[in-house]
Amino acid sequence: MNKHIIKLSKQLGQALKQQGWVMATAESCTGGGIAQAITEVPGSSVWFDRGFVTYSNQAKEEMLQVKQSTLEQYGAVSEQVAKQMVEGALLNSHADLAVSVTGIAGPGGGSESKPVGTVYIAWGIGQLLECHHYNFLGSRESVRQQTVLAALKHCLLVC
Repeated sequence: MNKHIIKLSKQLGQALKQQGWVMATAESCTGGGIAQAITEVPGSSVWFDRGFVTYSNQAKEEMLQVKQSTLEQYGAVSEQVAKQMVEGALLNSHADLAVSVTGIAGPGGGSESKPVGTVYIAWGIGQLLECHHYNFLGSRESVRQQTVLAALKHCLLVC
């Protein structure tokens, strides 16, 4: 695992412990990569509650209560779905902070309006929800790694 990712995970763990918070992840395009990075840190069970890997639309609906109408109207890779994923992760966990990612890692699956590398990262604490849109470049592995890094950085800023 990337040393920078591990360093950020350790910093995030320290910040969460200082706040007395625990977190959860809701991941699509990273396939659990954020949760893996977090759990690489010894003692992370103190501040990490759970991770949801919701790669399919059905999983997003069943596990995170993402609305089918939202998926149909905006598509799985959208700000609206990323925000509903965070809401679902908070609702279905004991977390104070949740982060979600949904995107197109490639090499296929992109379109003119949502090219490969399109990623939405959302995070939330209580009723406060934020979402950022990214257009990452590179291979599938690179897009996924950039997404994990950006998600960890956002969580660290929130703490």
